[in-house]
Amino acid sequence: MRTHRSKNRLRIWTASAAAGIAGVLALTLIPQASAAKATPEAAPAVAAAPTAFTHPGVLVSRPQLDFVRGKVQAGAAPWKAAYDQMMASKYASLTRTAAPRATVECGSYSNPNYGCTDEREDAIAAYTLSLAFYITQDAKYAQKAIQIMDAWSAVIKSHTNSNAPLQTGWAGSVWPRAAEIVKYTYTGGWPNSARFGTMLKNVYLPTVIKGSQSNGNWELSMTEAAIGISVFLEDRTSYDKAVATFRGRVPAYIYLSSDGALPKVAPGSGLSGSAAIIKYWQGQSVFMDGLTQETCRDLTHTGYGISAISHIAETSRIQGQDLYPEVGERLRQALGLQSKYMMGAAVPSNLCGGTLKDGLGPITEVGFNALHTRLGYAMTNTQALTEQQRPAGSNNLFVAWETLTHANNPA
Repeated sequence: MRTHRSKNRLRIWTASAAAGIAGVLALTLIPQASAAKATPEAAPAVAAAPTAFTHPGVLVSRPQLDFVRGKVQAGAAPWKAAYDQMMASKYASLTRTAAPRATVECGSYSNPNYGCTDEREDAIAAYTLSLAFYITQDAKYAQKAIQIMDAWSAVIKSHTNSNAPLQTGWAGSVWPRAAEIVKYTYTGGWPNSARFGTMLKNVYLPTVIKGSQSNGNWELSMTEAAIGISVFLEDRTSYDKAVATFRGRVPAYIYLSSDGALPKVAPGSGLSGSAAIIKYWQGQSVFMDGLTQETCRDLTHTGYGISAISHIAETSRIQGQDLYPEVGERLRQALGLQSKYMMGAAVPSNLCGGTLKDGLGPITEVGFNALHTRLGYAMTNTQALTEQQRPAGSNNLFVAWETLTHANNPA
């Protein structure tokens, strides 16, 4: 099953592509040596969910929002430009009319697309408006966000067709971000907030909590939704289950040379033997630090996976269960490897046959801020790409305004 493609395609070609293809066919299983480095890897965090959840606490916290609000009010770069970009977008419109459906039907390549775009974009609009409210403290933005969330919670019952799990994950990742900000910072009241929670519990959580054995970006996006929904619902059992899925999937999505000759496999995947693993990794047989399971598919889907990893780690940190020490080195290496080639470095023949396609999208800010700004790790290529892409906008799926929320944010 395939997902949506970015319209902006980055194609990187090298003269040695033919030699790279021959290398893939030879199936030489050679992990590339890592340069000496200090690593963010450490002992796993405590396994249990927090006794008391922090609100707002899905992707952004109140201290982070306060930092952003102060920077925008001061007209500081890059936050003011990022804010202006957000406010000029269709998602900030106060005249938007929500388009809920009882059944959202999403097929491969969005065919059919019955409510899929509407659902995702209404969720992004609710999140955008919640950010606009917090920064301006103007109640009309919170009220519009509530109107959109209420429209969907009154109507939607299910998602169907082949892309239903991914659609549920994408929309389910964004709704809780908006709901957390509105419920816990808007004092004007939200009478239907319990109905919105019931929607998340009954329509989204049963699908996303099960995970997926499709391409890794599916399970990671679904897990992001499960964790965000669990925070909003204060559901410790679902939170713990989602974190366990995350811990199994990240090492199976991003390779480190310490894994050995072959990448790790996700629990329950059923993958065994080099041929099956190489096929799952898009035919890539030479593994290097930061390679993802979808790098040789395209960088857009790779970006989805990296983004979801960053979002989950950020939410867990806010909730007092910091997963960055556990996944940080994989995330750092993945951001660095993909950013290097996004910045124009020649692709070696032993990497995807010398050809990478598409672009990562606006997905580097959260991981870069966590690992570089807060933890102090050098990330030269990621920094160059992140700063080049500012202000980062939305991918119109589940990523939105992350220069505004996370650029150089120490909170």
